[in-house]
Amino acid sequence: MSEEKLKAKLDQAAGSLKEKVGKVTGDKKLEAEGFVDKTIAKGKELADDAKETVEGVVDSIKDKLK
Repeated sequence: MSEEKLKAKLDQAAGSLKEKVGKVTGDKKLEAEGFVDKTIAKGKELADDAKETVEGVVDSIKDKLK
């Protein structure tokens, strides 16, 4: 797992926790912030997955061209 993906996973967990605390306490602003944090972190994770996939394809093509 790349460092970026690990950070994204941790940010998702933190966002989820913030969202849940907001729900429990009735703090709609905190709940919304948690949801946004979690969503942004998921986007970063997906971007890192795509980056790894592209790098794998490029490496594969380079190997075939040798």
